[in-house]
Amino acid sequence: MRLLILGGTQFVGRHLVEAAVAQGHEVTLFHRGQTAPTLFPGLARRLGDRRADLSALAEGEWDAVLDCCGYLPREVAATAKLLKGRVGQYLYISSVSAYASFAVPNAEDSPLGQLSDPDTEVIDGASYGPLKAACEAALLAHFKSPLILRPSLVVGPFDPTQRFTYWPARIASAQAGEPVLVPAPAQEPLQFIDARDLAEFALQALSRGLTGRFNVAGTPGHVSGHVTRQDLLDACVAAAGLAAAPAWVWADSAALMAQGVKPWNELPLWLPPEHEYAGFMHCSNAAALQAGLRLRPLRDTVTDTLAWWQSLPEAEQQFSRAGLSPQRERELLAGLAGAAS
Repeated sequence: MRLLILGGTQFVGRHLVEAAVAQGHEVTLFHRGQTAPTLFPGLARRLGDRRADLSALAEGEWDAVLDCCGYLPREVAATAKLLKGRVGQYLYISSVSAYASFAVPNAEDSPLGQLSDPDTEVIDGASYGPLKAACEAALLAHFKSPLILRPSLVVGPFDPTQRFTYWPARIASAQAGEPVLVPAPAQEPLQFIDARDLAEFALQALSRGLTGRFNVAGTPGHVSGHVTRQDLLDACVAAAGLAAAPAWVWADSAALMAQGVKPWNELPLWLPPEHEYAGFMHCSNAAALQAGLRLRPLRDTVTDTLAWWQSLPEAEQQFSRAGLSPQRERELLAGLAGAAS
């Protein structure tokens, strides 16, 4: 296939490009040339900023466009309008955050979020999901049958968010017998998707001519084969080659909240039951599985993520985006011990 990939040099886009090239597809990149500009030197490039200048895409035809960096409806609308009639299919990477509520598990036909201010271009925790929903609507105004993928938390090598990477990196750094703070319960189900599995599904779906919406996610907790927090910890211990697990300090949500721990950010992959996003990691992936989604073993995701993390310069290994700093973790462990005494 002749593929136009918008972005393609940071995280999800990078894995899309690598998979597409490995499969022998003809790839053209459209990006600003600011992130990893020397990556993929042999590929055709169109330089431009989709928020201000799409002129580099004024000419050309492709079998499909893969949009993995559309965050504002006007961006997606402008791109779709310009490419209509010159691309066979439009694939948009949305998010399960697009759903209106996480009080119950979401399937593809669940209601989508709505912006309180339809004109906002501020991307934050409150607007990110509704903006993704608005981007889907903007795309549908120009393409009647696009392929819309809604991934859950995307993880793996090159992830800039640290929301998953924290766990393999933290555990690999633990000394024998060192206490490591983890949210209870051990059997709590977790849901995420390896970026490489997302990329493989995207390309497979395009090659088969699939359209519609798919939650691209790991198996939710009510279905056999789901991943638990203990599974993640065990995989991290194995990937790090530790002779024995650290001294896990399990703390339930009430105890963590009492200590002022910020869900998801300070302790990644933890959402207390009363949190408005408590159902975020429980989305149905049945449609994607039926359409051919394949999930690689957890151990592979953890091992490869850790190897990538360890290859980074030390200055880039600081947990400034997500996760507990060593000092903050020590403070929390002391506070939890004091509250229990």
